[in-house]
Amino acid sequence: MITCNALRWGAPGQPLTPALNVTLEKGSLTGIIGANGTGKSSLLKVIAGLQKPLTGKVRVDVPRRGGLSFLPQQQHLDRQFPISLQELVAAGFWGTQLNAQERNERLRAVMEDWCLSGLEQRPLMALSGGELQRALLARMSLADSPILLLDEPHAALDEDGQALCWKHIHAWHSQGRTLVVVCHDLASVRHHTQHVLQIKNTGCVFGPSKELIRPQPQMQVA
Repeated sequence: MITCNALRWGAPGQPLTPALNVTLEKGSLTGIIGANGTGKSSLLKVIAGLQKPLTGKVRVDVPRRGGLSFLPQQQHLDRQFPISLQELVAAGFWGTQLNAQERNERLRAVMEDWCLSGLEQRPLMALSGGELQRALLARMSLADSPILLLDEPHAALDEDGQALCWKHIHAWHSQGRTLVVVCHDLASVRHHTQHVLQIKNTGCVFGPSKELIRPQPQMQVA
């Protein structure tokens, strides 16, 4: 469970929204939407404990070690860092207790699940945006965290990659995990999530995704 009590965040002295009071139940799947600059990514960082709130509190009911995993936007990753794709993915084992054989088998399966087989030794600088995003998501697959925070998991993915992404998100959700997903694709959020938190400068609105996000009219081809 994630509980925000009178939470405000942003630059010092410049809160992005009025105080937020919301509870995300254990095992829920919530989308976060809003215009650029409204603080969606910052809110995830506050929940993850990577950024301090201006006022209020966040309570996350998970163990301190390995209880929460956070997928940042890939532009925050240093592509010049001298590791391979496989080493990046294997970092997801942090906090897990597996022997070497179990790790190798699970790593091989995850690489295959995310269509990364054959790219194991490729350096980060040689990856396409989509390959890097799938590697970051594959790293999440190795974590056993009960709470997963995903900041724009769609980024740089093509249509097949997006479908694969949502397939895994639903699989994680079916395991009873709590997921919070920042996404700009309103149609995907409406279709795939249970609830949505819409962030605006004037305040935040929380409710069922299919009620808060209206279906988009289909484009007609002449």
